[in-house]
Amino acid sequence: MNATVTLKDQRTRSLKEKTRKPFRVTRFVVAAAFPVLALSGCYVMPVAQDASGRPVYAYSTVPIPAASAPGAAGGPVATPGAPGPMALNVKLYPINDLANQTGVLVGQVTNMMTGKGRFTFSYQGETLVGEATRVANDERRGIASAYGPGGTFAQCEYQMSSPKIGAGTCSFSNNAMYQLHIGN
Repeated sequence: MNATVTLKDQRTRSLKEKTRKPFRVTRFVVAAAFPVLALSGCYVMPVAQDASGRPVYAYSTVPIPAASAPGAAGGPVATPGAPGPMALNVKLYPINDLANQTGVLVGQVTNMMTGKGRFTFSYQGETLVGEATRVANDERRGIASAYGPGGTFAQCEYQMSSPKIGAGTCSFSNNAMYQLHIGN
């Protein structure tokens, strides 16, 4: 009888070990998949304001890089009926000797239709990213600032002649000066 109990115990132990291994594998797969699923969610971003000043949000499952290159694909998806973000090309033309060393710069400003926008361009191998904001008392006037990871920064003032066209000047941290053209 002892031999049968021992054989029975061995079978039970063997069965328990076999059922534990798939459970461990399943736990590992679930644990490994969790970060992927958690990080693949929707991005929520304001694209406009309602009548009371609260933000209106658009939803996109496409990741939007924080510092996208000019002309890069992808962007916020507008909600129906609300004005969506509008990407405008930006050119900076040199107006002093320091700026002449780099020539014309090309970038993009994405107007979020909230009085703010995202300003991006490349300068001497560095991508500068910042914000463009309309002046409170004059919706045609605005200021923009952009910063790069190497410490380079630019400050711009501009005037919009239409929702899609504007002009201004930009001063860089190294004293380079540029004429700013927005649109077309």
